[in-house]
This record gives sequence, structure tokens and C-alpha cells, in this order.
Amino acid sequence: MNSSIASNIDNVRAQIRSACEQAGRDAASVTLLAVSKTRPADEIRAAHAAGLTRFGENYLQEALDKIEQLADLPLEWHFIGPIQSNKTRPIAEHFDWVHSVDRLKIARRLSEQRPAHRAALNICLQVNISREPSKSGCLPEDAPALARQLSALPGIRLRGLMAIPEASDDPATQHRAFADLRVLLEQISHDIPGLDTLSMGMSGDLEAAISEGATIVRIGTALFGPRPPKPA
Repeated sequence: MNSSIASNIDNVRAQIRSACEQAGRDAASVTLLAVSKTRPADEIRAAHAAGLTRFGENYLQEALDKIEQLADLPLEWHFIGPIQSNKTRPIAEHFDWVHSVDRLKIARRLSEQRPAHRAALNICLQVNISREPSKSGCLPEDAPALARQLSALPGIRLRGLMAIPEASDDPATQHRAFADLRVLLEQISHDIPGLDTLSMGMSGDLEAAISEGATIVRIGTALFGPRPPKPA
């Protein structure tokens, strides 16, 4: 298992380098975030031994358990799942990044609950770029005003935008959604200087995401293999 994870990491890094080369980008400009939801702590240890330090989690209690089990490692933890109001305090206390903020109420709670001794919590505003009724994220037209509100809150730092576009095997469709998010970030950046993050692209569409400017790609299956069932 451990050797296959290391091999998978090498393959994904090669894929990122190739996509960056085709896009005329420096491979160092793209961060690999390992999506470790439902994966046991020993697999995260194996991924860390192979050079990864950034891990993304969707399920809060599972994530808190792993953060405790892996406290001896210098890991950076990213929360990437939907956020309920009653779960903001442990997220604010234990994570370095949150990619899935889509409401001012959630951002305010994270701001108020971030411990004073910790650095500002890095935030991405999640945008429902494909306008799917079942998907989290603010609508694109609401993003500029919401971004301004988030950027004014203490204890958190707005870094950029995140999206999970509607799944598609068509490269043109993939490119279109990622380009729409990139243009939206450029628009918002006129009012809020310093935004530097586009969290977009997963195992099936990372090439299109990188070509459209992704700075963080969220990869799970290609690193760890098919996910086991969600824990009860």
C-alpha cells in the first residue's frame, strides 16, 4: 500500500509538471493538496513520507481524529467540505485553510472563533460556477460583494476562490468552467488586491484546471485509489 501511494504521488506530480509545461507555467506555482477524506492515518503517514504535507478533509470528526493521531507530523490541514454553523469552532481551531466558505454567517463565526495565538485562517470563497442546484457555493454574481465582506473580517484571510464544476469528460466544458472562475477572480482582484489562489481541479480534470490558472489542485483518487465507503 505504502509503495503504491508513493508511486501514485510520483505519477500525479509528473502529470502536474506536464500540464504546467503545456500551459507555460512553472510547476512550483501549483500546490498539490492530497484529499485524504475516508483514508486512514497510516496512508497519510505514507503520503507524508513520500513528500506531501498538505491534506484536505471533508468530514469534521474524522478529520479531528486524524489531526490528533498525526500531531507529530508537520502537516497543513485544509477543510474542503460543506460547513454547518455548529461545526465552525473546531474548524477555526484546528485547520490552516478552509476552501468551502460560501456564506457571510460562516465566515463571521470562523473569524470570531479563530484562536488569537494562531495565524489568520486562510479562506477560499466557494463559487457554484456551474450553477448546480444541489451544489454548495455562492452564485458567481454574488461573489464580488461577498468577497469584500469576507476580506474585512479579522482572524481570517481571504486568499481566493474555490469551485467544483459540474462533472464532465469534455475538455472544452472543463476549460470553460475553470476559465469562468479565473475571470471572476481577476474581476474581484481589482477591488481586493493580493488574492492569489484558485482552488480548482481534481483527479479527472487537473490538466484543464492548470491550463486555466489553478494554484491548488485537490487530488484524492489518483493518489490513494478508489475511496472506501463513507464512515457512518
